[in-house]
Amino acid sequence: EDVMSTVTGYVQTQNFNKEVLDECLNNFPIDDIQITYNVEDAEDKNWNAAWEEQGFKPILIENKCIIHDKNNVPQLVKDENLLNITIDTEQAFGTGNHETTYMIINELFNTELKDKLFLDCGCGTGILSIVASKLGAKAVTAYDIDEWSVRNTTHNCTLNNVENVSVLLGDSNVLKDIKDKYDVITANINRTILLADMHMFKQKMSAGAVLIFSGFYTSDTEILVEKAKSLKLTLIDNNSKNDWCMLKFKNLD
Repeated sequence: EDVMSTVTGYVQTQNFNKEVLDECLNNFPIDDIQITYNVEDAEDKNWNAAWEEQGFKPILIENKCIIHDKNNVPQLVKDENLLNITIDTEQAFGTGNHETTYMIINELFNTELKDKLFLDCGCGTGILSIVASKLGAKAVTAYDIDEWSVRNTTHNCTLNNVENVSVLLGDSNVLKDIKDKYDVITANINRTILLADMHMFKQKMSAGAVLIFSGFYTSDTEILVEKAKSLKLTLIDNNSKNDWCMLKFKNLD
């Protein structure tokens, strides 16, 4: 009996290669399997609209920072000892409720940021850039491969009266045209991209600079630490939360 099943996949337009796909399907490793496909442009819409309209519950990070949206403003915003951050999500990642964002924000409070140059790789909502700016960073550069994230970061900086953040569209290649060396770099991205881009981060680190990673599981720690060692980056701190991990390195050069 023939069984027909359908799989729907998504890929960014610039990354789609029909020839490569056809070659893979022609050499499919299971006999007697025939695969056909259709290609359609996905609608450019905000698929998270309903969730964003509802908003998210305020997030308190280690009694240091309160993060909330415009619709759910807690009484804690009146506490002058807390850093108060407003975030509109608009389809981008990073409100502070995910373990990786939470850990990096907490670590930023343990990092010297006053008058430092800060780089936010894969900025999402811009939350890390905003926190860094509020903690005294002299200037912030942020980039993301997603247009929604670039717009959202710019919007959230305005919401929080942050004016020293420059937001760029693209992957780590945008750094090739930047002459600055950064004192603190954060990257909340998956393991594969961290491994591929770590050499670029190293090139953009000042002497004694700090690099903070998250976006991966504790099981990925060893391979990331070994890669960092090969670039003369020393592990100085780490943390984990529900199997998600954060690593903090220092530039030896």
